[in-house]
Amino acid sequence: MKKFKAIWLIMLLLIPSLLLSGCESVTTRANHQDTWSRIERRKKVIIGLDDSFVPMDFRQRNGKLVGYDVDLARAVFKQYGIRVSFQPIDWSMKETELKNGTIDLLWNGYTVNNARRKKVAFSRNYLKNRQILVTLKKYHINNFNDLTGKSLGVQTGSTGYAVMNNQLKSVKDKLKGKAPILYDAFPNAFIDLNANRIQGILMDEVYANYYVKHQKDPRAYKLYISKDVPPEYFAVGMRKGDKTLRRKINTGLGRLQRNGQLRKINEKWFGTNSNYLGPDANN
Repeated sequence: MKKFKAIWLIMLLLIPSLLLSGCESVTTRANHQDTWSRIERRKKVIIGLDDSFVPMDFRQRNGKLVGYDVDLARAVFKQYGIRVSFQPIDWSMKETELKNGTIDLLWNGYTVNNARRKKVAFSRNYLKNRQILVTLKKYHINNFNDLTGKSLGVQTGSTGYAVMNNQLKSVKDKLKGKAPILYDAFPNAFIDLNANRIQGILMDEVYANYYVKHQKDPRAYKLYISKDVPPEYFAVGMRKGDKTLRRKINTGLGRLQRNGQLRKINEKWFGTNSNYLGPDANN
């Protein structure tokens, strides 16, 4: 009996070490393993996304996945004979899914910031964006200070959530309940905004412009842009070890810019070719 207890105690002591070792091996592999040869062999790359993020990646009524990022990713990998498979994921777990190898890329209006640079490698920037306040004119909210005592919605794990906790922390402290209402997807936030359950949404400008434009009465909405919130940039996120994959994506984006395909995709989804294609986000 005593021998059994001793063995059981040793096992309990070893479990945390084994778990830690497993986590370290996953992180080490993600940071050092180059998976391009595997992607080439299977002729497929798996992209993780939130499939309700218009106009980047979203479902039409018939269930078909469409969007700016869908077109752009397919155009890049078509150059290499690679098929793109899109995998909807819990956006709050996106970096974990990437590190574990469930997906190969995060290509879904993924904003570049310093916190994410610690976890992933980024491609070159390909689109400029901002976090803005969306409300209804009937609520008479003209700036962030008018949110005092009111409810604000943000997406869980989004850049808007990070902005609320950093640049707009003073605004957060004045909200009803002293915290924003969290949503898994923006469509649910808009449902609550229209039903007066919240009075504003902090969200991506590209999403807000597209969504409002396609409503029955776009004039009922108000979009507020604050100088306190700096512009941001979208790029493709990948494991740090995937240096070949990053080089292929950067090269592919550059080709699309030179041959005019990028202009066509921009005009299709935004009506203009004024969007940004910048340098490698890791530099």
